[in-house]
Amino acid sequence: MSAHTAQTELKLIGKLIVEGEMHCETGLHVGAGKGSLEIGGADNPVVKDAYGRPYVPGSTLRGRIRALLEQATGMAVPSELVFISKRKGQEVRIHQSDRPDDEVCILFGRSPGRMEKVGGGDIDSAHATPARLSVFDAPLVADSITAQMRENLDDELTEVKSENAIDRITSQANPRTLERVPAGARFQVRMVLDILCPEDSVLPRLLVQGMRLLEDDTLGGGGSRGSGRVRFANLRLTWRDRDYYASGGQERELAAGADVAGLQGKIRETGDSLFTASPAEEPANA
Repeated sequence: MSAHTAQTELKLIGKLIVEGEMHCETGLHVGAGKGSLEIGGADNPVVKDAYGRPYVPGSTLRGRIRALLEQATGMAVPSELVFISKRKGQEVRIHQSDRPDDEVCILFGRSPGRMEKVGGGDIDSAHATPARLSVFDAPLVADSITAQMRENLDDELTEVKSENAIDRITSQANPRTLERVPAGARFQVRMVLDILCPEDSVLPRLLVQGMRLLEDDTLGGGGSRGSGRVRFANLRLTWRDRDYYASGGQERELAAGADVAGLQGKIRETGDSLFTASPAEEPANA
């Protein structure tokens, strides 16, 4: 757990910005919901923007990283989960606690109020915790879908994967189709991490841990059936302190062209000094 307490004062120190690409190592399906079904189209279409181009919603990427961190830190157990929806067949359980040093809740934010615990009882938190992490929608890099790829796609930008569910008694097939963004596609990602107190210095390491976990897991639907393997690349890490916003001070580039492992190493190398030193005291770029 972190060094945060109920008395920790929050005041912007700066923002850590992560930008780069997310590569599809296998087909990616982020569903659009049943309301977007088209006649003759796939049973499960992907989400698209107003121009018909697939994208990855920031909520999808953020939620997956949160879920993986909850599992990795032992928070995905009934005693640590609460219901945010109890509608039959659509139950939603996430981790939330009222502990001031709970790093997951600090990173992703916490709402006040009473919630029912999955393991029984209620949690009643009187204080909100502002989310430190913002994850933006990731648009498709258009030229990542090459002319050669387009020749073999079912649509201009997507493929349709056919699957069958086989009845174990009658052997009857129940076919279904899944629209996917093809392997080789790239999305432009951007995340902004607010550092509001020196104790927040643990959060960059937690974010990168979640990104590394995602690379060995899946994003979107159909993960257990081959979809959703992604990799981050060409990552740029930038620090903008309070002076950057107040008086036009200089930003500091910490890493460029990095993968997640390189990003993790740079954050470890930088340590806590970046988030506590004044601009004049910051060391020069390595």
